[in-house]
Amino acid sequence: MDNFIKKKVEFYCAYQERCRMEVIQKLNKLKVYGDSIEEYIAHLINNDFLNEKRFAESYVRGKFNNNDWGKIRIIRELESRNISQVNIENALTEINPEDYLKKVRVLFKKIINENNDKPKEKIKEKIYSRLEYKGWEKELIYEEINNLIN
Repeated sequence: MDNFIKKKVEFYCAYQERCRMEVIQKLNKLKVYGDSIEEYIAHLINNDFLNEKRFAESYVRGKFNNNDWGKIRIIRELESRNISQVNIENALTEINPEDYLKKVRVLFKKIINENNDKPKEKIKEKIYSRLEYKGWEKELIYEEINNLIN
Protein backbone atom coordinates (compact mmCIF):
# COMPACT_ATOMS: atom_id res chain seq x y z
CA MET A 1 0.00 0.00 0.00
CA ASP A 2 1.45 3.33 -1.11
CA ASN A 3 1.81 5.66 1.89
CA PHE A 4 1.13 8.82 -0.19
CA ILE A 5 -2.16 7.41 -1.52
CA LYS A 6 -3.09 6.08 1.93
CA LYS A 7 -2.65 9.55 3.48
CA LYS A 8 -4.52 11.13 0.57
CA VAL A 9 -7.63 8.93 1.03
CA GLU A 10 -7.45 9.24 4.82
CA PHE A 11 -7.57 13.02 4.46
CA TYR A 12 -10.35 12.69 1.86
CA CYS A 13 -12.46 10.70 4.35
CA ALA A 14 -11.53 12.85 7.36
CA TYR A 15 -12.62 16.04 5.58
CA GLN A 16 -16.25 14.87 5.38
CA GLU A 17 -18.17 11.61 5.62
CA ARG A 18 -17.78 9.51 2.47
CA CYS A 19 -19.41 6.38 1.14
CA ARG A 20 -17.55 3.42 -0.30
CA MET A 21 -18.47 4.42 -3.87
CA GLU A 22 -16.95 7.91 -3.48
CA VAL A 23 -13.74 6.42 -2.07
CA ILE A 24 -13.49 3.97 -4.97
CA GLN A 25 -13.91 6.85 -7.44
CA LYS A 26 -11.20 8.80 -5.61
CA LEU A 27 -8.86 5.79 -5.67
CA ASN A 28 -9.49 5.34 -9.40
CA LYS A 29 -8.51 9.00 -9.95
CA LEU A 30 -5.33 8.22 -8.03
CA LYS A 31 -4.72 5.32 -10.47
CA VAL A 32 -5.51 2.56 -7.96
CA TYR A 33 -7.41 -0.41 -9.40
CA GLY A 34 -8.38 -4.02 -8.69
CA ASP A 35 -7.47 -5.77 -5.45
CA SER A 36 -5.53 -2.75 -4.22
CA ILE A 37 -8.80 -0.86 -3.86
CA GLU A 38 -10.08 -3.41 -1.34
CA GLU A 39 -6.84 -3.10 0.62
CA TYR A 40 -7.30 0.66 0.97
CA ILE A 41 -11.02 0.28 1.76
CA ALA A 42 -10.24 -2.26 4.50
CA HIS A 43 -7.63 0.10 5.97
CA LEU A 44 -10.12 3.00 5.99
CA ILE A 45 -12.86 0.90 7.63
CA ASN A 46 -10.51 -0.60 10.23
CA ASN A 47 -9.26 2.87 11.18
CA ASP A 48 -12.79 4.34 11.24
CA PHE A 49 -12.23 6.72 8.34
CA LEU A 50 -15.02 5.02 6.38
CA ASN A 51 -18.32 4.11 8.01
CA GLU A 52 -21.46 3.55 5.94
CA LYS A 53 -23.83 4.01 8.89
CA ARG A 54 -22.24 7.33 9.86
CA PHE A 55 -22.26 8.47 6.22
CA ALA A 56 -25.97 7.68 5.83
CA GLU A 57 -26.90 9.52 9.03
CA SER A 58 -24.88 12.57 8.06
CA TYR A 59 -26.29 12.53 4.52
CA VAL A 60 -29.89 12.38 5.78
CA ARG A 61 -29.37 15.25 8.24
CA GLY A 62 -27.64 17.41 5.65
CA LYS A 63 -30.07 16.90 2.79
CA PHE A 64 -33.12 17.32 5.02
CA ASN A 65 -31.89 20.37 6.94
CA ASN A 66 -29.94 22.17 4.21
CA ASN A 67 -31.56 21.11 0.92
CA ASP A 68 -35.16 20.62 2.13
CA TRP A 69 -35.30 17.15 0.60
CA GLY A 70 -38.07 14.71 1.41
CA LYS A 71 -37.57 11.06 2.29
CA ILE A 72 -38.18 9.75 -1.24
CA ARG A 73 -35.30 11.74 -2.74
CA ILE A 74 -32.99 10.97 0.17
CA ILE A 75 -33.69 7.23 -0.14
CA ARG A 76 -33.17 7.31 -3.92
CA GLU A 77 -29.83 9.10 -3.57
CA LEU A 78 -28.58 6.78 -0.84
CA GLU A 79 -29.59 3.73 -2.90
CA SER A 80 -27.68 5.15 -5.88
CA ARG A 81 -24.61 5.19 -3.62
CA ASN A 82 -25.15 1.50 -2.77
CA ILE A 83 -25.94 2.15 0.90
CA SER A 84 -27.60 -0.87 2.53
CA GLN A 85 -31.34 -0.79 3.22
CA VAL A 86 -30.71 -1.29 6.94
CA ASN A 87 -28.46 1.78 7.10
CA ILE A 88 -30.93 3.83 5.06
CA GLU A 89 -33.81 2.93 7.38
CA ASN A 90 -31.73 3.65 10.49
CA ALA A 91 -30.52 6.96 9.07
CA LEU A 92 -34.07 8.10 8.31
CA THR A 93 -34.80 7.97 12.03
CA GLU A 94 -32.58 11.09 12.21
CA ILE A 95 -35.62 12.98 10.90
CA ASN A 96 -38.11 13.82 13.63
CA PRO A 97 -41.68 13.27 12.28
CA GLU A 98 -42.83 16.61 13.73
CA ASP A 99 -39.92 18.43 12.09
CA TYR A 100 -40.76 16.67 8.82
CA LEU A 101 -44.31 18.07 8.85
CA LYS A 102 -43.12 21.52 9.95
CA LYS A 103 -40.60 21.59 7.10
CA VAL A 104 -43.18 20.69 4.45
CA ARG A 105 -45.53 23.39 5.78
CA VAL A 106 -42.77 26.00 5.72
CA LEU A 107 -41.96 25.04 2.12
CA PHE A 108 -45.65 25.29 1.18
CA LYS A 109 -45.97 28.76 2.66
CA LYS A 110 -42.77 29.88 0.94
CA ILE A 111 -44.04 28.70 -2.47
CA ILE A 112 -47.44 30.31 -1.86
CA ASN A 113 -45.81 33.63 -0.91
CA GLU A 114 -43.58 33.54 -4.00
CA ASN A 115 -46.60 32.94 -6.25
CA ASN A 116 -49.28 34.97 -4.47
CA ASP A 117 -50.24 36.84 -7.64
CA LYS A 118 -51.01 33.63 -9.56
CA PRO A 119 -54.32 31.74 -9.73
CA LYS A 120 -54.94 29.08 -7.07
CA GLU A 121 -54.58 26.21 -9.56
CA LYS A 122 -51.18 27.48 -10.74
CA ILE A 123 -50.00 27.71 -7.13
CA LYS A 124 -51.12 24.12 -6.53
CA GLU A 125 -49.19 22.99 -9.62
CA LYS A 126 -46.07 24.85 -8.46
CA ILE A 127 -46.28 23.34 -4.99
CA TYR A 128 -46.78 19.85 -6.33
CA SER A 129 -44.01 19.98 -8.94
CA ARG A 130 -41.42 21.60 -6.66
CA LEU A 131 -42.05 19.31 -3.70
CA GLU A 132 -42.28 16.16 -5.80
CA TYR A 133 -38.91 17.07 -7.35
CA LYS A 134 -37.46 17.47 -3.85
CA GLY A 135 -38.71 14.00 -2.94
CA TRP A 136 -41.70 14.65 -0.74
CA GLU A 137 -44.44 12.00 -0.61
CA LYS A 138 -47.38 12.60 -2.97
CA GLU A 139 -49.96 11.84 -0.27
CA LEU A 140 -48.38 14.39 2.05
CA ILE A 141 -48.28 17.02 -0.70
CA TYR A 142 -51.95 16.51 -1.58
CA GLU A 143 -52.96 16.51 2.08
CA GLU A 144 -51.12 19.76 2.73
CA ILE A 145 -52.46 21.38 -0.45
CA ASN A 146 -55.98 20.63 0.78
CA ASN A 147 -55.21 21.94 4.28
CA LEU A 148 -53.48 25.16 3.24
CA ILE A 149 -55.31 26.30 0.14
CA ASN A 150 -58.90 25.13 0.55
